[in-house]
Amino acid sequence: MKRRVEAIPGRPLPYGILGGCTDVIDVQDPHELLGVEWMALGCCLVRDTDWCPPDESPGDESSGSPPGQKEFCDPTHEEAAPVTVYAGVRCSTIGWSYQEATEHVRAALELGEQQAVESAFWRYTLAPRAVDLTPADGPVSIGQGVAALEGCLAESYGGVGTLHVPTGAAALLGCCNVAYVDGNRLSTLAGNCVIVGSGYSAANSGPDGLPAPPGTAWLYISGPVVVRRGPIDVIPDRAGASIDRRVNDRRVLAERTYVPATTCTVCAVLVTTC
Repeated sequence: MKRRVEAIPGRPLPYGILGGCTDVIDVQDPHELLGVEWMALGCCLVRDTDWCPPDESPGDESSGSPPGQKEFCDPTHEEAAPVTVYAGVRCSTIGWSYQEATEHVRAALELGEQQAVESAFWRYTLAPRAVDLTPADGPVSIGQGVAALEGCLAESYGGVGTLHVPTGAAALLGCCNVAYVDGNRLSTLAGNCVIVGSGYSAANSGPDGLPAPPGTAWLYISGPVVVRRGPIDVIPDRAGASIDRRVNDRRVLAERTYVPATTCTVCAVLVTTC
């Protein structure tokens, strides 16, 4: 008879959405888990001004705005919606206690929740907001794609942004020295942070919601990413309620609510992986 041992442990991928690129906030106010809103910072360009008019002959009409005239920008209202991710286990009540089931489902959630958050963030936030930069001729190389994305972000946001890459395309980042390890995160040569997500690979869809054709992958770029998260809730919270007495099975669920958010511009491009 085989001996029962501990499950093989795992750990989430290190450069995912809950890694070094992201500010992860364990919320103290549960109202934040219903969604958040804010006035965007950094989406309005900072401009230079000319205080002295150019030399003009008497009677010449000056072109452009009068010297010293300032432009004003209305801050953009932004918001982020919650997403709840979960893991559930079902087992026989014979030989598996409620405590064992609870420990198992919590470990399963902690291992897989990053992938679920990435998939939801890609489908509900990045893709619907993105401007598609893919040329009419079709997908470009990953180096060309990253260059186009970083240029798009730089035109509207002056700070460090976030490049979002499916895991299936991550190895190609090294082909052109597009990204390098920078402490506990990946960075591009321009200084933008890189999230490599298995949940991004699972989605791999464009701004139109359609999956990438074979041999291609979608890349996105955005402003900084902030993720708020709540505590892990185990349901039910007592042993008796976890049993389905009709079949003598025990069912335990672990779930956690996240509110992933980004700011300003989101751009997308289709790259070839062949």
